[in-house]
Amino acid sequence: KIFQAVVSCIGGDGTIYIIPKLFETALKKLMAEIQNTFKGLGLLIPYCWKTGEACVVRGSDTLWYRAKIVEVSGSTLQVQYVDHGYIESIPQCHLYPTTSYTGIPPFCIPCQLYKTLPVGNFWQQDAVDYLQELLKNEEVEIHVKEFPDNPWGKLSISLYFGGISLSSFMAYQKYCVAEDCQDIQKLGVFEGDLSPSYLLQPLPVPGETFPVTVTHLVSPKEVYICLDSSGNLTKHSATERAASCDSESLKNALKWCNKIVKILPHLTNFRKELPCLAEYVDGLWYRAKLLSVTQLVPVQILVQFVDYGTYLVAPTSRLRQIPCHLLKYPVQAVRVLLAGFRPASDDKNVERIPYSPEWSLKALWTMVDCVEGKHLSASILTVSPEVTISLYGDDKNLVHLKLIEMGLAELDQ
Repeated sequence: KIFQAVVSCIGGDGTIYIIPKLFETALKKLMAEIQNTFKGLGLLIPYCWKTGEACVVRGSDTLWYRAKIVEVSGSTLQVQYVDHGYIESIPQCHLYPTTSYTGIPPFCIPCQLYKTLPVGNFWQQDAVDYLQELLKNEEVEIHVKEFPDNPWGKLSISLYFGGISLSSFMAYQKYCVAEDCQDIQKLGVFEGDLSPSYLLQPLPVPGETFPVTVTHLVSPKEVYICLDSSGNLTKHSATERAASCDSESLKNALKWCNKIVKILPHLTNFRKELPCLAEYVDGLWYRAKLLSVTQLVPVQILVQFVDYGTYLVAPTSRLRQIPCHLLKYPVQAVRVLLAGFRPASDDKNVERIPYSPEWSLKALWTMVDCVEGKHLSASILTVSPEVTISLYGDDKNLVHLKLIEMGLAELDQ
């Protein structure tokens, strides 16, 4: 059985507590019922608590949760939140004994990794801390391998995050030994004799109008676009639906890569067009490709972020080898030329775009204003020798008409 779940916590012994996504609605309903039933403070009169006793506990967020007593120690009790798995020491005044909800099974499931042996036969504290940092409150994919011998035992599972097996990932870092490490190669990269490359984004058929977002402008006429699944056109083509699915899957995979980027190896190959991960100015890592070495001492590399079209000159410390599974997603940004206009022959603005001097900087910034944050749509005119499109703004008019009105461009039939 395979299902999606959220990791609620990691136990001190390495137990992974998960809440299946299918349980979320029922858990929210139960939580709402508990809040309506229990209000105010906990039990303020003396009470003789017993280990294993059912209760509700007021958490640090002031909400009430189902719990059970794990250990009694003076005025402080150790309790386990039965629907989330974690254990806390709580003053008695924040608890209330009740059997009201004992007939409802716990919503979280204790799990262990299938055929995975921790170093030293138990999970070391640094491994537990790492699992907690990596997985807590994250959505993961669960593959059930073996059921426990008793109802309160641990479910044996394979857990996947961002397409990577957790057992293989932890074995890669020497925290454990896993019997099946076949997919650990996903943490490696294509180097040496192999020549990896990104997949190209399939485009809608010429003549079809589709929603887009402009992610980068090289000049008023040369831009990078992404198919926009949030567009409000009446229907999306199969190409757009596939692009939307790829985009969401890629975002999730990149989120996980940002969590584990420190263990990814640095680049040792600087071949042009080589796929890699690069750190952007926001501190996050994105898919990129190498373009050229711009400086030797210290080494500076020009890269392009393939899902946006933007460029960055970065030191080698901000580049990493890319996990193989990130190459299966098509590049999100497509370079296109806008049809129907050309630079104005009488544009008197002195400030020009250095790499494209036929255009003024004013024309570039005007085009930025026309497309930034706007609901745009496009229609492909030609795909060879270069992809050429007509680009329309919020008002369904061609975006370049503004430049022509201002004398920054002229019609090009």
